[in-house]
Amino acid sequence: MADDLNVEFAENPEPRCPCVLLLDTSGSMQGEAIDALTAGLRAFKDDLARDPLASRRVEVAVVTFDSNVKVLQDFVTADQFVPPTLTAQGQTRMGSGINQALDLIQARKEQYKANGITYYRPWVFLITDGEPQGEAESVINEATRRIKEDEDKKRVAFFAVGVEKANMARLGQVVVRTPVKLIGLNFVEMFVWLSRSTQAVSHSQVDDQVALPPPGWGAV
Repeated sequence: MADDLNVEFAENPEPRCPCVLLLDTSGSMQGEAIDALTAGLRAFKDDLARDPLASRRVEVAVVTFDSNVKVLQDFVTADQFVPPTLTAQGQTRMGSGINQALDLIQARKEQYKANGITYYRPWVFLITDGEPQGEAESVINEATRRIKEDEDKKRVAFFAVGVEKANMARLGQVVVRTPVKLIGLNFVEMFVWLSRSTQAVSHSQVDDQVALPPPGWGAV
């Protein structure tokens, strides 16, 4: 694995903008919602692919949570990203999913540092239609604590999006930034916004503040 990384970073020494897509694939997402989410992932890939610089700088990882937490895709640059087809079942182990996403970012930062790669503040983009269930309260508390600490120290930018019947008040207790309520199933519009936002970041200097476009696909 280390040799693969050395080659990867030698071939592409660009600064990296890591983004974890943290996706709720619990049973309540079955049907139209999971299909729209899958379509959104494809739109994200297609839009990023049009930007040659962002394709080499934006890195995408996909973590799903239901009754289990899975790393469906470890970090790859956008040009290597193949959007998965999602299926929905089980409970909503959101706290475990958050902890996995933050662990993934921490490990990736260590790889950047070991290879002399500079990086932008990592993003986590959580999409859920519910609230945490099927796990101990201590797991959710730990996830909440880590988000707050990582935001305070500017180690991560953690965004949360609630779909349809999501418990927005509960989501607001877990994350620092105000969660955005998705209007209908506007996943494609949301992922195009995410693509444009990460493109804007990837075209900036590593420590620049970048103003993000307003999320027309959602309501705060």
